[in-house]
Amino acid sequence: MTVRSRSAATALAGLAATALALTACGTGEQAGPGTGDKIKVVASTTVWASVVQAVGGDDVEVEPLISDPNADPHSYESTPQDAAKVTDADLVVFNGGGYDEFMERILGNSGQGKPTIEAVKDEHEGEPAGGHEEHGGHEGHDHSVNEHVWYDLHVVEQVTNQVNAELSKLKPAKAEQFGQAAGRFAEEIGKLQGRVGELGDQNRGKQVIVTEPVAHYLVEAANLQDITPPEFVNAIEAETDPSAAAVAAIQNAVNAKQAAVIIYNPQTESPVTRNVRTAAEQNQIPVVEMTETLPQDKTYVQWMDAQITALQTALNQNR
Repeated sequence: MTVRSRSAATALAGLAATALALTACGTGEQAGPGTGDKIKVVASTTVWASVVQAVGGDDVEVEPLISDPNADPHSYESTPQDAAKVTDADLVVFNGGGYDEFMERILGNSGQGKPTIEAVKDEHEGEPAGGHEEHGGHEGHDHSVNEHVWYDLHVVEQVTNQVNAELSKLKPAKAEQFGQAAGRFAEEIGKLQGRVGELGDQNRGKQVIVTEPVAHYLVEAANLQDITPPEFVNAIEAETDPSAAAVAAIQNAVNAKQAAVIIYNPQTESPVTRNVRTAAEQNQIPVVEMTETLPQDKTYVQWMDAQITALQTALNQNR
Protein backbone atom coordinates (compact mmCIF):
# COMPACT_ATOMS: atom_id res chain seq x y z
CA MET A 1 0.00 0.00 0.00
CA THR A 2 1.39 3.44 -0.97
CA VAL A 3 1.31 6.08 1.78
CA ARG A 4 1.32 9.73 0.71
CA SER A 5 3.02 12.36 2.85
CA ARG A 6 0.85 14.83 4.71
CA SER A 7 2.03 17.70 2.52
CA ALA A 8 1.21 15.77 -0.65
CA ALA A 9 -2.20 14.88 0.69
CA THR A 10 -2.81 18.53 1.62
CA ALA A 11 -1.81 19.63 -1.87
CA LEU A 12 -4.12 17.10 -3.46
CA ALA A 13 -6.97 18.19 -1.23
CA GLY A 14 -6.35 21.80 -2.22
CA LEU A 15 -6.38 20.95 -5.91
CA ALA A 16 -9.60 19.01 -5.48
CA ALA A 17 -11.23 21.90 -3.65
CA THR A 18 -10.11 24.33 -6.36
CA ALA A 19 -11.47 22.07 -9.09
CA LEU A 20 -14.76 21.78 -7.24
CA ALA A 21 -15.04 25.53 -6.84
CA LEU A 22 -14.27 26.12 -10.53
CA THR A 23 -16.90 23.58 -11.50
CA ALA A 24 -19.46 25.32 -9.32
CA CYS A 25 -18.55 28.71 -10.76
CA GLY A 26 -18.80 27.38 -14.28
CA THR A 27 -22.31 26.06 -13.75
CA GLY A 28 -23.55 28.89 -11.61
CA GLU A 29 -24.48 26.43 -8.85
CA GLN A 30 -22.73 24.84 -5.93
CA ALA A 31 -21.93 21.16 -6.37
CA GLY A 32 -23.91 18.65 -4.38
CA PRO A 33 -27.11 16.64 -4.60
CA GLY A 34 -29.14 19.39 -3.02
CA THR A 35 -28.79 21.70 -6.03
CA GLY A 36 -28.00 21.14 -9.71
CA ASP A 37 -26.30 17.75 -9.62
CA LYS A 38 -28.12 14.47 -9.90
CA ILE A 39 -28.51 12.47 -6.72
CA LYS A 40 -26.37 9.35 -6.94
CA VAL A 41 -28.31 6.30 -5.79
CA VAL A 42 -27.01 2.74 -5.61
CA ALA A 43 -29.53 -0.09 -5.33
CA SER A 44 -28.81 -3.75 -4.77
CA THR A 45 -31.05 -4.94 -7.62
CA THR A 46 -32.95 -3.60 -10.60
CA VAL A 47 -36.21 -3.94 -8.68
CA TRP A 48 -35.38 -1.27 -6.14
CA ALA A 49 -33.51 0.79 -8.74
CA SER A 50 -36.73 0.97 -10.76
CA VAL A 51 -38.69 2.18 -7.74
CA VAL A 52 -36.13 4.93 -7.10
CA GLN A 53 -36.15 5.95 -10.76
CA ALA A 54 -39.93 6.23 -10.74
CA VAL A 55 -39.76 8.77 -7.90
CA GLY A 56 -36.54 10.58 -8.77
CA GLY A 57 -36.88 10.82 -12.54
CA ASP A 58 -34.21 12.90 -14.23
CA ASP A 59 -32.91 14.17 -10.89
CA VAL A 60 -31.40 10.84 -9.90
CA GLU A 61 -28.63 8.70 -11.28
CA VAL A 62 -29.50 5.17 -10.20
CA GLU A 63 -27.23 2.17 -10.55
CA PRO A 64 -28.17 -1.36 -9.50
CA LEU A 65 -25.27 -3.57 -8.46
CA ILE A 66 -27.07 -6.59 -9.94
CA SER A 67 -28.39 -5.86 -13.42
CA ASP A 68 -28.13 -9.29 -15.04
CA PRO A 69 -31.72 -10.64 -15.26
CA ASN A 70 -30.33 -14.17 -15.01
CA ALA A 71 -28.29 -13.61 -11.84
CA ASP A 72 -29.32 -14.99 -8.46
CA PRO A 73 -28.94 -12.21 -5.85
CA HIS A 74 -28.83 -14.80 -3.04
CA SER A 75 -25.40 -15.95 -4.18
CA TYR A 76 -23.99 -12.71 -5.61
CA GLU A 77 -20.42 -11.86 -4.61
CA SER A 78 -19.68 -8.16 -4.51
CA THR A 79 -16.56 -6.59 -6.02
CA PRO A 80 -14.28 -3.73 -4.96
CA GLN A 81 -15.97 -1.69 -7.69
CA ASP A 82 -19.33 -2.28 -6.00
CA ALA A 83 -17.92 -1.05 -2.71
CA ALA A 84 -16.58 2.07 -4.39
CA LYS A 85 -19.99 2.82 -5.91
CA VAL A 86 -21.69 2.48 -2.52
CA THR A 87 -19.07 4.73 -0.89
CA ASP A 88 -19.65 7.38 -3.57
CA ALA A 89 -23.46 7.21 -3.42
CA ASP A 90 -25.71 9.82 -1.82
CA LEU A 91 -28.35 7.18 -1.04
CA VAL A 92 -28.31 3.38 -0.87
CA VAL A 93 -31.44 1.24 -1.30
CA PHE A 94 -31.39 -2.48 -0.66
CA ASN A 95 -33.68 -5.33 0.26
CA GLY A 96 -32.33 -6.57 3.58
CA GLY A 97 -33.65 -9.59 5.40
CA GLY A 98 -30.58 -11.61 4.47
CA TYR A 99 -31.44 -11.42 0.77
CA ASP A 100 -28.65 -9.12 -0.43
CA GLU A 101 -26.11 -9.70 2.33
CA PHE A 102 -23.34 -8.38 0.10
CA MET A 103 -24.86 -4.91 0.42
CA GLU A 104 -25.05 -5.17 4.18
CA ARG A 105 -21.37 -6.16 4.28
CA ILE A 106 -20.35 -3.25 2.08
CA LEU A 107 -22.29 -0.79 4.22
CA GLY A 108 -20.77 -2.28 7.35
CA ASN A 109 -17.27 -1.78 6.00
CA SER A 110 -17.48 1.56 4.21
CA GLY A 111 -20.97 3.01 4.26
CA GLN A 112 -21.69 3.70 7.89
CA GLY A 113 -23.69 6.87 8.42
CA LYS A 114 -24.80 7.01 4.79
CA PRO A 115 -28.54 7.49 4.10
CA THR A 116 -30.01 4.06 3.42
CA ILE A 117 -33.39 2.49 2.81
CA GLU A 118 -33.88 -1.16 3.77
CA ALA A 119 -37.08 -2.85 2.63
CA VAL A 120 -36.89 -5.51 5.36
CA LYS A 121 -36.00 -4.12 8.76
CA ASP A 122 -35.22 -7.29 10.68
CA GLU A 123 -34.52 -10.65 9.05
CA HIS A 124 -35.28 -12.51 12.28
CA GLU A 125 -38.76 -11.08 12.57
CA GLY A 126 -39.28 -10.91 8.81
CA GLU A 127 -41.07 -7.61 9.31
CA PRO A 128 -40.95 -5.46 6.18
CA ALA A 129 -40.77 -1.70 5.97
CA GLY A 130 -43.88 0.01 7.21
CA GLY A 131 -44.82 -2.65 9.75
CA HIS A 132 -47.21 -4.53 7.45
CA GLU A 133 -48.45 -7.34 9.69
CA GLU A 134 -50.59 -9.43 7.37
CA HIS A 135 -47.85 -11.88 6.44
CA GLY A 136 -48.76 -15.04 8.26
CA GLY A 137 -47.26 -18.39 7.28
CA HIS A 138 -49.04 -20.20 4.48
CA GLU A 139 -50.62 -23.52 5.30
CA GLY A 140 -47.90 -26.14 4.89
CA HIS A 141 -45.14 -23.53 4.86
CA ASP A 142 -43.38 -21.44 7.42
CA HIS A 143 -43.09 -18.19 5.52
CA SER A 144 -43.05 -15.96 8.57
CA VAL A 145 -39.64 -14.93 7.24
CA ASN A 146 -39.68 -14.32 3.51
CA GLU A 147 -37.32 -11.72 2.14
CA HIS A 148 -38.92 -11.43 -1.31
CA VAL A 149 -40.93 -8.38 -0.24
CA TRP A 150 -41.06 -6.71 -3.66
CA TYR A 151 -43.89 -9.17 -4.40
CA ASP A 152 -45.81 -7.50 -1.56
CA LEU A 153 -47.27 -4.37 -3.13
CA HIS A 154 -47.90 -2.83 0.31
CA VAL A 155 -44.19 -2.95 1.03
CA VAL A 156 -43.29 -1.45 -2.35
CA GLU A 157 -45.62 1.43 -1.55
CA GLN A 158 -43.92 1.93 1.83
CA VAL A 159 -40.47 1.93 0.22
CA THR A 160 -41.72 4.46 -2.34
CA ASN A 161 -42.68 6.79 0.51
CA GLN A 162 -39.24 6.37 2.07
CA VAL A 163 -37.52 7.09 -1.24
CA ASN A 164 -39.59 10.26 -1.59
CA ALA A 165 -38.60 11.37 1.91
CA GLU A 166 -34.88 10.72 1.45
CA LEU A 167 -34.66 12.31 -2.00
CA SER A 168 -36.52 15.35 -0.68
CA LYS A 169 -33.96 15.71 2.12
CA LEU A 170 -31.09 15.47 -0.34
CA LYS A 171 -32.63 17.91 -2.83
CA PRO A 172 -35.24 20.06 -1.03
CA ALA A 173 -35.82 22.25 -4.08
CA LYS A 174 -37.34 19.26 -5.86
CA ALA A 175 -39.34 17.92 -2.92
CA GLU A 176 -42.71 18.82 -4.47
CA GLN A 177 -41.72 17.14 -7.73
CA PHE A 178 -40.59 13.99 -5.93
CA GLY A 179 -43.83 13.92 -3.97
CA GLN A 180 -45.93 14.17 -7.11
CA ALA A 181 -43.95 11.39 -8.81
CA ALA A 182 -44.29 9.19 -5.73
CA GLY A 183 -48.03 9.81 -5.77
CA ARG A 184 -48.31 8.78 -9.41
CA PHE A 185 -46.28 5.65 -8.75
CA ALA A 186 -48.44 4.80 -5.75
CA GLU A 187 -51.52 5.07 -7.98
CA GLU A 188 -49.98 2.53 -10.37
CA ILE A 189 -49.23 0.22 -7.44
CA GLY A 190 -52.85 0.64 -6.33
CA LYS A 191 -54.06 -0.50 -9.74
CA LEU A 192 -51.87 -3.59 -9.45
CA GLN A 193 -53.33 -4.26 -6.01
CA GLY A 194 -56.79 -4.05 -7.52
CA ARG A 195 -55.87 -6.58 -10.18
CA VAL A 196 -54.52 -8.98 -7.57
CA GLY A 197 -57.69 -8.56 -5.54
CA GLU A 198 -59.84 -9.45 -8.55
CA LEU A 199 -57.63 -12.43 -9.27
CA GLY A 200 -58.09 -13.60 -5.69
CA ASP A 201 -61.86 -13.20 -5.82
CA GLN A 202 -62.01 -15.33 -8.96
CA ASN A 203 -59.57 -18.04 -7.88
CA ARG A 204 -59.87 -18.24 -4.10
CA GLY A 205 -58.43 -21.49 -2.74
CA LYS A 206 -56.91 -22.76 -5.96
CA GLN A 207 -53.78 -24.78 -5.31
CA VAL A 208 -50.35 -23.93 -6.68
CA ILE A 209 -46.87 -25.41 -6.46
CA VAL A 210 -43.77 -23.19 -6.37
CA THR A 211 -40.21 -24.23 -7.12
CA GLU A 212 -38.93 -21.48 -4.82
CA PRO A 213 -40.97 -19.09 -2.63
CA VAL A 214 -40.07 -15.95 -4.54
CA ALA A 215 -43.72 -14.98 -5.15
CA HIS A 216 -45.05 -15.97 -1.74
CA TYR A 217 -46.68 -12.62 -0.98
CA LEU A 218 -48.37 -12.45 -4.37
CA VAL A 219 -49.66 -16.01 -3.93
CA GLU A 220 -50.98 -15.06 -0.51
CA ALA A 221 -52.63 -11.84 -1.70
CA ALA A 222 -54.32 -13.75 -4.53
CA ASN A 223 -55.91 -16.16 -2.02
CA LEU A 224 -54.13 -19.14 -3.59
CA GLN A 225 -53.06 -22.18 -1.58
CA ASP A 226 -49.40 -23.15 -1.82
CA ILE A 227 -49.20 -26.95 -1.51
CA THR A 228 -45.47 -27.32 -2.18
CA PRO A 229 -43.88 -29.81 0.26
CA PRO A 230 -41.98 -27.64 2.79
CA GLU A 231 -38.89 -29.87 2.70
CA PHE A 232 -38.63 -29.34 -1.06
CA VAL A 233 -38.97 -25.57 -1.18
CA ASN A 234 -36.73 -25.02 1.86
CA ALA A 235 -33.96 -27.07 0.26
CA ILE A 236 -34.19 -25.19 -3.04
CA GLU A 237 -34.10 -21.84 -1.26
CA ALA A 238 -31.06 -22.97 0.73
CA GLU A 239 -29.39 -24.06 -2.54
CA THR A 240 -29.17 -27.69 -1.42
CA ASP A 241 -30.57 -30.88 -2.91
CA PRO A 242 -34.03 -31.84 -1.62
CA SER A 243 -34.34 -35.28 -0.05
CA ALA A 244 -35.58 -38.16 -2.17
CA ALA A 245 -38.80 -38.13 -0.15
CA ALA A 246 -39.36 -34.42 -0.85
CA VAL A 247 -38.73 -34.90 -4.57
CA ALA A 248 -41.11 -37.84 -4.65
CA ALA A 249 -43.77 -35.83 -2.82
CA ILE A 250 -43.71 -32.95 -5.29
CA GLN A 251 -43.59 -35.28 -8.29
CA ASN A 252 -46.61 -37.15 -6.95
CA ALA A 253 -48.50 -33.89 -6.47
CA VAL A 254 -47.71 -32.84 -10.04
CA ASN A 255 -48.58 -36.21 -11.54
CA ALA A 256 -51.87 -36.23 -9.62
CA LYS A 257 -52.60 -32.76 -11.06
CA GLN A 258 -53.28 -31.37 -7.60
CA ALA A 259 -52.04 -27.90 -8.58
CA ALA A 260 -53.70 -25.51 -11.02
CA VAL A 261 -50.42 -23.75 -11.75
CA ILE A 262 -46.68 -24.27 -11.23
CA ILE A 263 -44.86 -21.04 -10.33
CA TYR A 264 -41.29 -21.39 -11.55
CA ASN A 265 -38.25 -19.29 -10.64
CA PRO A 266 -35.68 -19.71 -13.47
CA GLN A 267 -33.01 -17.90 -11.46
CA THR A 268 -32.84 -20.77 -8.96
CA GLU A 269 -33.14 -23.47 -11.59
CA SER A 270 -31.55 -26.85 -10.95
CA PRO A 271 -31.92 -30.35 -12.44
CA VAL A 272 -34.53 -31.08 -9.77
CA THR A 273 -36.67 -28.01 -10.56
CA ARG A 274 -36.32 -28.65 -14.29
CA ASN A 275 -37.75 -32.12 -13.71
CA VAL A 276 -40.71 -30.58 -11.90
CA ARG A 277 -41.31 -28.25 -14.84
CA THR A 278 -41.07 -31.10 -17.34
CA ALA A 279 -43.55 -33.18 -15.34
CA ALA A 280 -45.94 -30.22 -15.19
CA GLU A 281 -45.79 -29.69 -18.92
CA GLN A 282 -46.36 -33.40 -19.53
CA ASN A 283 -49.43 -33.22 -17.31
CA GLN A 284 -50.61 -30.04 -19.07
CA ILE A 285 -50.31 -27.93 -15.92
CA PRO A 286 -49.53 -24.29 -16.84
CA VAL A 287 -46.09 -23.04 -15.78
CA VAL A 288 -45.69 -19.35 -14.89
CA GLU A 289 -42.19 -17.91 -14.54
CA MET A 290 -41.70 -15.41 -11.74
CA THR A 291 -38.25 -13.95 -11.30
CA GLU A 292 -36.23 -12.00 -8.75
CA THR A 293 -35.01 -9.16 -10.95
CA LEU A 294 -36.42 -7.15 -13.84
CA PRO A 295 -36.18 -8.22 -17.47
CA GLN A 296 -34.23 -5.86 -19.70
CA ASP A 297 -36.02 -2.59 -20.53
CA LYS A 298 -38.93 -3.16 -18.14
CA THR A 299 -40.02 -0.97 -15.24
CA TYR A 300 -41.18 -2.48 -11.97
CA VAL A 301 -44.84 -1.77 -12.77
CA GLN A 302 -44.58 -3.20 -16.30
CA TRP A 303 -42.87 -6.32 -14.98
CA MET A 304 -45.30 -6.94 -12.14
CA ASP A 305 -48.29 -6.24 -14.37
CA ALA A 306 -47.03 -8.83 -16.89
CA GLN A 307 -46.53 -11.42 -14.16
CA ILE A 308 -50.02 -10.87 -12.74
CA THR A 309 -51.41 -11.23 -16.27
CA ALA A 310 -49.47 -14.46 -16.82
CA LEU A 311 -50.77 -15.89 -13.53
CA GLN A 312 -54.35 -14.90 -14.37
CA THR A 313 -54.10 -16.46 -17.83
CA ALA A 314 -52.72 -19.70 -16.39
CA LEU A 315 -55.42 -19.92 -13.72
CA ASN A 316 -58.10 -19.31 -16.34
CA GLN A 317 -56.97 -22.45 -18.13
CA ASN A 318 -58.12 -24.51 -15.16
CA ARG A 319 -61.60 -23.07 -14.59
